Amino acid sequence: MITKKRKVANARIEKDKTYSLKEASTLVKEINTTKFDSSVDLHIRLGVDPKKADQAVRGTVSLPHGTGRTKRVLVLCTPDKEEAARAAGADYVGLDEFITKIEGGWTDVDVIVATPSVMPKIGRLGKVLGPRNLMPNPKTGTVTNDVAAAVNDVKGGKISFKVDKVGIIHASIGRVSFSPDKIEANSQELINTIMKLKPSSSKGTYLKGLSMASTMSPGIAIDTKSVQN
Repeated sequence: MITKKRKVANARIEKDKTYSLKEASTLVKEINTTKFDSSVDLHIRLGVDPKKADQAVRGTVSLPHGTGRTKRVLVLCTPDKEEAARAAGADYVGLDEFITKIEGGWTDVDVIVATPSVMPKIGRLGKVLGPRNLMPNPKTGTVTNDVAAAVNDVKGGKISFKVDKVGIIHASIGRVSFSPDKIEANSQELINTIMKLKPSSSKGTYLKGLSMASTMSPGIAIDTKSVQN
């Protein structure tokens, strides 16, 4: 059943129109249907074949205005790195006890950072962490000896992203409480980063589709030409 708020929100979006990124960043706030500070997400459809390893686009970006949400960080490391991790603001620090918890199904964190030396122990957690996009990875800066820097990056608004099996990247770039300028700036930073990662083997149009939506609200189609400057 479509709620009254959703009907009103749907009516605000012109059928078959694509909006500029600036317009969408304002409209997404106006048509929000929730009472809480919902997430604002970008959905970016790329002209890649994710089945090909060299076209599986993934990376990280530090959003200029953060995500509006403090992420819970677990650092898996040896004892000599624990103090630095805690000082940087890690929510959980340790190794064997957390490996046991994760094997039991515990994944109550947003990001996991690990040092290279403990990765052999963590490898067996792939079945639990992989589907939740929590597996530490050198490409996203979450496998590193500098655990303090990694924690600071995450707490400061650094996010990771990767293309899914149908060629779409989904990423949260802020909250509806953000000003339109902050939503636009965070969105543009993510898009710029993804554009720089275009695989050389990807032919034809790379940025094929773009939309923005807040939680439980309708999506806003964005004109890709408005963000490729």
